Amino acid sequence: MTDRFVSNFTNRLDAKGRVSIPSSFRAVLAKDGYEGLYVHPALDLAAFDAGGHALRRTIDDILARFSPFSEEWESLSTALNGTSEVLKVDPEGRIMLSEALRAHTGISETVTFVGHGHKFQIWEPERFRAHLDAARAKLRDVKRALSASPPSPGGAG
Repeated sequence: MTDRFVSNFTNRLDAKGRVSIPSSFRAVLAKDGYEGLYVHPALDLAAFDAGGHALRRTIDDILARFSPFSEEWESLSTALNGTSEVLKVDPEGRIMLSEALRAHTGISETVTFVGHGHKFQIWEPERFRAHLDAARAKLRDVKRALSASPPSPGGAG
């Protein structure tokens, strides 16, 4: 068993608007020991970040970089804490997606869960596919730029 969220899974909402968290993600959450599922809107994507104690620690670490009296701290805290929810996970490993979550993501019938190590994201499947295509295109550009760069002094090559 791993302690990281990896891979991606697409599950259908049931008639009551619940969706099952992938079993491998539930195992990571159980090991983490967080009660429920902490979620907040991704800062610049039509997705939600989700997780437990590891995600909360990351947010606390980010906020600790700023004075609690600064504009940056205020903005980040509002975005990461002020719009967050703790979703109840039922005994079958399902969550009920709130209207705010569904509106932000555009989710209607299916949900894609995407692992990001210490957290995972919740996406509308078509929006995730478009995001993945864009991410792959960016990585191809990065790879091209790196391969075109001369080797660093003292490096192999």
